[in-house]
Amino acid sequence: MSDDIPAGPVDISGMTDEEVAALNLKVVEAHFHNETPDSIDKAIALYTDDVVWEAPNRGLVYTDAEEVKKGYLGIFETVHFNRTLSLRRYATRDYVFDDQIADLSVVGDKMPNLGFKVGDRISMRLIHIFEMRNGQIAREIAYEMSRPWGGPTDHDWIRPDAFVVDYPDGPHFGQWER
Repeated sequence: MSDDIPAGPVDISGMTDEEVAALNLKVVEAHFHNETPDSIDKAIALYTDDVVWEAPNRGLVYTDAEEVKKGYLGIFETVHFNRTLSLRRYATRDYVFDDQIADLSVVGDKMPNLGFKVGDRISMRLIHIFEMRNGQIAREIAYEMSRPWGGPTDHDWIRPDAFVVDYPDGPHFGQWER
């Protein structure tokens, strides 16, 4: 975790709305950066003690950081990233909104209610809404809209300035043609 991202509540009472929004963006960026098997504890450390984590498309609600961690570990064992396209991310004093598309390969079965089997390729439109409190994530809602890669519902307008991250060890890396 970056040294300028505190893992704990921040006194934001003297900060402007713009300063709080900038802090919130940094916290969410650090959270995403640490969503890996090796550094998941750093991502979890950015939650409030009373965090709520939801994946409504899969019917999941977790209200304990340990539950959230187990959920992430299941995700890591189930899907492997080939590519992500970050479309937009912005923050206010109380919220961070993130919109991205993930090209995923299913490699396991530890992600409850995913609806895909090992070997399938998924195009997931992934919308996150983070509710922020004192420089921490109080609620994370991940709207995971999974569709078969290249299928009739795999259709999105991609911003020309979308930020692309490729994962060369992904099972379908480099197989971008549809």
